[in-house]
Amino acid sequence: MRQTIASLKKGEKAVIRDFDVEAIPLKLLEMGCLPGNLVEVLQVAPLGDPLYLNINGSHLAIRLETAREIEVDPLTIALQ
Repeated sequence: MRQTIASLKKGEKAVIRDFDVEAIPLKLLEMGCLPGNLVEVLQVAPLGDPLYLNINGSHLAIRLETAREIEVDPLTIALQ
């Protein structure tokens, strides 16, 4: 099963695995949304969109649509 940032719950951490560069805004790449970086879900809006994240020390909000395009390895799997 494909895991994405959108599938993470509040407080969960993961390592970014891969994404389609065409689907991700350049600003996210500049703020550290790159393969190998740690992502933590800090908060989810009441209707589930947007997600408030900590990516490699940068706090940012992304739309659920974008979060579905970023594949991750949950931290428990990534450390094995």
